[in-house]
Amino acid sequence: MSAHPARLGATLAVGSMVCVQLGLAVAVGLIDQIGAEGAAWLRLAWAGLLFLVVVRPRRAAFTRATFGICVALGVVTAMTTMLFMAALARIPLGTASALEFLGPLAVAVISGRGRGRWAWPALAAVGVVALTQPWHGSIDAVGVGFALAAAVCWAAYILLTQRVGDGVDGLQGLAVSMPVAAVVATAAVGAAVLPRMTPDIILIGFGLALLLPIAPFTLELLALRRLNTAAFGTLMSLEPALALLIGFAVLHQVPDPSGIVGVGLVVVAGFGAARGGARDRAAPVQLG
Repeated sequence: MSAHPARLGATLAVGSMVCVQLGLAVAVGLIDQIGAEGAAWLRLAWAGLLFLVVVRPRRAAFTRATFGICVALGVVTAMTTMLFMAALARIPLGTASALEFLGPLAVAVISGRGRGRWAWPALAAVGVVALTQPWHGSIDAVGVGFALAAAVCWAAYILLTQRVGDGVDGLQGLAVSMPVAAVVATAAVGAAVLPRMTPDIILIGFGLALLLPIAPFTLELLALRRLNTAAFGTLMSLEPALALLIGFAVLHQVPDPSGIVGVGLVVVAGFGAARGGARDRAAPVQLG
């Protein structure tokens, strides 16, 4: 099979990660005002509302099974975000990121085939460790538990997103999963964050939601129609590298030599996974 679907899928996945990291860089000021959980809720709430209004899910687009998968994806999406934020409140970002990456790394190892099944994820894991340096900072057992739970949810998110992309036309699946994620997030933290909202913050949240998570989730859905879960899971290792680069460009955070080595390792692993990452049969793309 031509490598074109794999290259396109890899491009979409990288585009998604760039949007995520740019969105996080932009959200730094917002987090200072309403907290990490408030920023997460605001993004999910706007995304759920926009997908519901713009895409307008049609009942005919779903079977009972595919609708249930979309609901499950929404729950997992919200839980991944909220659990990771809870981890960040207790352990350093580098440690939390390294632990959360165990989710897509596990997907890459379990779903992969051939000689690269273990080689690319192993190389990516070394790169992530070099980037995040999890040995720095104190370890909180509860925080570690939250990060590991987020890793499990992220792995489930990858698998469920691919099933939604295969079973539901266009963006109809996201028009269900994102409102569900918004409802779950509201139930989890709404009482704490709603009093912090002001008209200005709500308007900023609208713009931020377009960058994170609307654009990334849409790109990931399209990417997983072209890549197998092993390649996609390993490509996610590029995210810490992109975070390092965008942190340098936007937030003026200068990487140390270990971070630069990590960037090189994860880039090699990501491209290695993408070369053999096309699915046996690419799912049809219908954006109508």
